[in-house]
Amino acid sequence: MSEDARLPAPSRLRQLLGGLSGRVIALSIIFVMIAQIAIYLPAVATFRRDWIARRLSSAYIAALVLQGSPAPMVPKVLKQELLASVGATMIVITIHGMHRILAVSDMPPRIDESYDIRSAGLLTDIPAALRALLAPKGRMLNISGPAPMGGTSIEIVIDETALRAALRAFSLRLVKESLVISAIVASLAAIATGLAVLRPVRRLTRNLMEFGTDPENPARIIVPTHATHEIAAAERALKSMQDMLAQELRAKKNLAALGLAVAKINHDLRNMLSSAQLLTDRLADLPDPQTRLLAPRLVATLDRAIRFCQATLTFGKAGDEAPQREKVDLHALVDDVFATLPVDPKAFPESCPLRLVNKVQKGQMISADPSHMQRVLGNLCKNAGEALATIVHDGAPITEATIIISARSYEKGTAVDVVDNGPGLSAAASARLFAPFGGSGRAGSTGLGLAIASDLVRSHGGTLMLVPTDKAANPRGATFRILLPDHS
Repeated sequence: MSEDARLPAPSRLRQLLGGLSGRVIALSIIFVMIAQIAIYLPAVATFRRDWIARRLSSAYIAALVLQGSPAPMVPKVLKQELLASVGATMIVITIHGMHRILAVSDMPPRIDESYDIRSAGLLTDIPAALRALLAPKGRMLNISGPAPMGGTSIEIVIDETALRAALRAFSLRLVKESLVISAIVASLAAIATGLAVLRPVRRLTRNLMEFGTDPENPARIIVPTHATHEIAAAERALKSMQDMLAQELRAKKNLAALGLAVAKINHDLRNMLSSAQLLTDRLADLPDPQTRLLAPRLVATLDRAIRFCQATLTFGKAGDEAPQREKVDLHALVDDVFATLPVDPKAFPESCPLRLVNKVQKGQMISADPSHMQRVLGNLCKNAGEALATIVHDGAPITEATIIISARSYEKGTAVDVVDNGPGLSAAASARLFAPFGGSGRAGSTGLGLAIASDLVRSHGGTLMLVPTDKAANPRGATFRILLPDHS
């Protein structure tokens, strides 16, 4: 049973009158009445003119009878009957400027208003009709018109009481017809609006309420109709928004699950790395020169890994670990990134080796947290290396897989570019590039690397962006740019 069906009758009536259907009915009635008023004014003026024209026609006949008989031969009783048939108190005909009273009542009437049907128009008839509607009892009207038998004009004087009664009866009949038409139009408009507008709007409202109760349920996502009207466009926009929201909620859920998993392994992993660091410290005492050279880098890498484990759970919270800024030699930092890059050179054949190019000018300094920047550049280079390994194994027509890091100063800081000649990024991947779990198109990738890198750069007040490239001129490669402001 629907919610509307469970409501008592008075509540349903109030809901109908207070809802969109009630407003449509009320507006339809108002609009029809306004249209009827616009029609009523000329209609009542026309009705008055026709009523007066009929009285003049009766006066023509009476004038023919009276004018065709000698005055002494017309009995007074006949004159009174002719005046009564016309509805007038006096009949006057004008011939060649001479006025002749054909018939008159016992008491000559007082004239309150004159009306000449020959010179009247709609603009004068409408006010005259309104005055007649509001005329007091006994108001006398002198009416002029063309005369028969060569006369110049004929005039009659009538009591407007009969005209007022006829006008009021006509007005009442027109109001009744207007109300009937309004009811019919309002009902049809309500039915049409309910089918064409209210039913789709209620469907949208119902879907929004149901989706709000369980946004992760795919069955709650609206299925748009194939219509072309505005509500169908709103349905399509709502589906797109619901799809995006559901995807975001799934991503947040994955982040929460990831945080729980990391919380469980974080303690044990940190202990293992601490033990590995203690063992690595002993490598520096070995006589082998190569071992003594690699030991400091291995110790530094393990140290960064321990600190990273301690700060892992900050990802996804309200704020990440604040950067500890210092002056950093960017050229040396890039060398460390290349030396510890987790990409196996053996994954590249001898015919297409991996080449890491540090084009940063020696001695170029930046103001940043070295650990954070190591992670940012490491993530970007790791993604580029894995993408290059993929296309090399697929037989891409390149002779050398290249990753280049360069830097230049601009007026607010330093711009660092990480460029590769890999397969580039598709439009779908670019749309959600820096979203957690959404920025990777490779199988087996978590999709967190770019999201972490973007957050770390943002914590420095900078921006990580994908530089648009002309695919027609250069179909391969991707360029990521770090805009790092100078906070020195």
